[in-house]
Formats: sequence, C-alpha cells, structure tokens
Amino acid sequence: MLQPYAADPSHSRGRLHPEPESAFRTCFQRDRDRILHSSAFRRLKHKTQVFVEHEGDYYRTRLTHSIEVAQVARTVAGALGLNTELTEAVALAHDLGHTPFGHTGEDALDTLMQPFGGFDHNAQALRIVTRLERHYAEFDGLNLTWETLEGIAKHNGPVTGPLPYALAEYNAAHDLELATHACAEAQVAALSDDIAYNNHDLHDGLRAELFADDEVVTLPLVNEAYREVDTRHPGIDPVRRRHEALRRVFGAMVNDLIATSQGRLSDMAPVSVEQVRGLGTPVIAFSPDMLEALQAIRSFLFARMYRAPRVMEIRAKVTAVLEDLFPLYMDRPELLPRRWRGDVAEARCDETARARRVADYLAGMTDRYALQCHERFVAPADSMPSSDLRRTKPG
Repeated sequence: MLQPYAADPSHSRGRLHPEPESAFRTCFQRDRDRILHSSAFRRLKHKTQVFVEHEGDYYRTRLTHSIEVAQVARTVAGALGLNTELTEAVALAHDLGHTPFGHTGEDALDTLMQPFGGFDHNAQALRIVTRLERHYAEFDGLNLTWETLEGIAKHNGPVTGPLPYALAEYNAAHDLELATHACAEAQVAALSDDIAYNNHDLHDGLRAELFADDEVVTLPLVNEAYREVDTRHPGIDPVRRRHEALRRVFGAMVNDLIATSQGRLSDMAPVSVEQVRGLGTPVIAFSPDMLEALQAIRSFLFARMYRAPRVMEIRAKVTAVLEDLFPLYMDRPELLPRRWRGDVAEARCDETARARRVADYLAGMTDRYALQCHERFVAPADSMPSSDLRRTKPG
C-alpha cells in the first residue's frame, strides 16, 4: 500500500523513448531489472570502495556495496509506504559512474578533466544509463523512466550552480528539474548509502587492522553496541563480538532513519510526490543525535582509514596509473578499443570530444583492467605502479 506521497508507477512521467508497457512488471521494476542486467553493473564487481580490488576477498567492492545499499533502501522504503522498486532501482544505480580505484580514481580523473568540464561520478552514472550502455536496437542507454533518472541525478539533493558536463548535456535535452529535491524514494537511497558505507567501512577497517576494536569502542553509537554485546555475551569470541556489535550499529541507524522520517512526513504532510519535490527541504533524514554520531564515525574513518599511511601509499600509486593512461589515450586514440575509437581523425581535431571519450573509457575500467592496461602500454611488469600495487597489502 503506497502512501499518497510515494511515486506511483501508473503515474510515471514515462521514458524519453516511448515503449509498450510490460504485462507483468511495473515501469520501475523494469528499470531495476535493466540496471541489474547492464554491463556497468557487472563491472562493479571489480571496482573498489577503499582498497584495490585484488587486495583481499573479504573487502567490499562497489557491487557488494550497491547490493547492501539496495537492501537497506528497500527496508526503509517499505516501512515508510514508498515505492520499493523505484527506491531499489536508484540504490542499485547510484554508483554506476564510479571510476576504478574508488574515490581516489574519481579525484584523479576529475583533475585530469578540469580543462574539459571536470568529472563527477553521479553525472557519469546518468551518462552511462542514457548513452554509454549500447545494447538496445532502438535507443542508446537503458531508456529508464524519468523518475529513476531524476533519482540518479539528484538523490543527494538539488543540483545547482555550474553543472558537470555530462549532467548539463543530458538535462538540456530532457529536463530533470535539477533545482528541486528528488522524490522520497531517491532520498531514501541516498541515506541508505550513508548507512551502508559507515557500517561496512568500520568492518573493513577492522579486518584490515587499520584500527582495533578497542579504538572504535570510543565512538558514539558504537560504544553502546559493544557494551550491549559484552553484557549479553561475556567472553564471546572476538570476531563474533565485532559482528554482533556492528550489526547493532547498523540496526540503530536504520531504525533512526525510519522513525525520524516518519515524523517529518507526518509534520509536513505532503499529499503527492510533487509536493515532496517542492518542499524545499528533505523529507527523509536522520535525527540530530544520529547525525552527530555519524559525523564522529566519519571523522574517525577519514583519519584512520581513508588517510591511513598504507591507504595513502596505494592512493598515490593508482593516481599515477590514471595520470599515465589519460595522456596516452589522448595522444594515441588509436589504442582505444574499436568501439571507443570512433573516427580517429575527427577525434584528433576536437580535443574536448576526445577527452570525454577517453574519460568515459577510463571511468568504465575495473581496477584490474586499468592495471593491465598500464602494464601493457606504459610500464613493463615489475617496473611501475601496477606491479608494486600487487605487493602492497593492507594488513
């Protein structure tokens, strides 16, 4: 039973290229399924969150992260009476535009692309689902509904000011109303992302021994979880203790998001999805106390994980990989695979178009493929970053 402020598939704004409706699936279910079957989604298996993909079998990748976000998002959306299929579609698509090597790769590619409009992973996700996936006979991209495209473009809030080139290019042809908030389903997907990464980055950092249980127990929210486990299960095995504590942290974040959002929706009382977009403030939110706890966890992770010496060493090496590959493909577009090459002579005449094609290609690479290309075209084995990376293990 959908609430009146939920996105109703029977009232979708439709697709850029009209298609017959399915007899068995709603339009948002079809969006979700197209995302799941896309090449970009499969490649997330070999793209990392923090560590380089081959460093360990237990660390999260973009694929496992996206699945975890979708699980949280469906739970929250269901509790709030929102459309779970649309929520899941946005959650599954939210990281499609990420480069190899996590945020390090995005930072490197954004720097390289500054003369050509920069690089933004949210805008790149939209570019993938509207242009770069080329499997259908009648259109480029996945031809997703307006609502799913809106959620991908602005799930983190209104997009104002200078737009990333990929977002500006698409929005000029298909207005996604970027200055407004997205529907509640997309807002749920965004905060479910926060829940998933805060929880699993604590877990991955502990497994990598970047910090210890005795250190995280000083954090708000985390300390309460460990205390409860120690009270209920004194002397429990350390690995089970950690899991029991972090799943309580996870549950506390989910419960807070649901309770706070229920209160906001009750107070604001939107009667349509259009009212949700026009309120000027999010309807989905954490409580002030939870926000304070999450900020403390983020600050800890930033200092002890994202900027840990071993991680920074890896960051420098993978940045060098992209800094080598970008000018190589710019100078020699004939090295690109045939489907990416286009008209080489024409590409040589338009530097901006060539840079965007190279950025699209690099952004789509998995960690391992970027390292392989670097070894093949730039540095022989055992002489440059990629071979060194394989010897750089966290923990």
